[in-house]
Amino acid sequence: MSTQTLKNYEYHVWANKRVFARLEELPEEILHQEMSNVFPTIYAGLVHIYRVDNVWLSGIKGNSYEQVKELLVTVEEKTTGKSMKQLEAAFSELAEAYRAFLNSGADWQAVKDFPHPTYGVLHASNEELIQHVVNHGTYHRGNITSMLRQLEHAGVSSDYVFYLYDVNK
Repeated sequence: MSTQTLKNYEYHVWANKRVFARLEELPEEILHQEMSNVFPTIYAGLVHIYRVDNVWLSGIKGNSYEQVKELLVTVEEKTTGKSMKQLEAAFSELAEAYRAFLNSGADWQAVKDFPHPTYGVLHASNEELIQHVVNHGTYHRGNITSMLRQLEHAGVSSDYVFYLYDVNK
C-alpha cells in the first residue's frame, strides 16, 4: 500500500473524529432532529458513512455480495438506537479493522472484480477503493456540516489541509 493511500485513510479517521468531537459539544438530541436534507438526521448520515465503510472493507477482503448483505444486518444491529458514544466507538473499532488490513501486506495495485447485481462488475484495485472510502466520507461529512448549519450550529472544518497542519505540528 502506498504511503499516500495510508495517509489518506488516516485523514478519513481524523476527519470522522473531528465530526464526533464537534457533535459532543452539542446536545445529543441534535443527532436525531429531523430536517429536509441529504439525510433525514445527522445520525442517519453518520450511520451511512459507517455502513459504506463496512461494505468496502468487506469487499476488499474478498467477501461476496451475499456476505456483504449479511454484514449489513450486523451493521444495522450495531447502529440502531445507539448513543453517539457507542456509534463513535463503532467507528473506532472499524478504523482498527481497516488499519489491520491495510498493513497486512496485500497487493494494493492488483485489480479485483466486485460484482453487484444492479451495477455490474466493478474492476478496481484496493488502493482505488480506499480512495473511494475517503472521498465518500469527505462528501458526507460536508453534508453533516451543512445540516449543522441548517440547525443553526457551527459545523466542523475537516479539510485535508487542516489534517496536514495537525499531523505536522
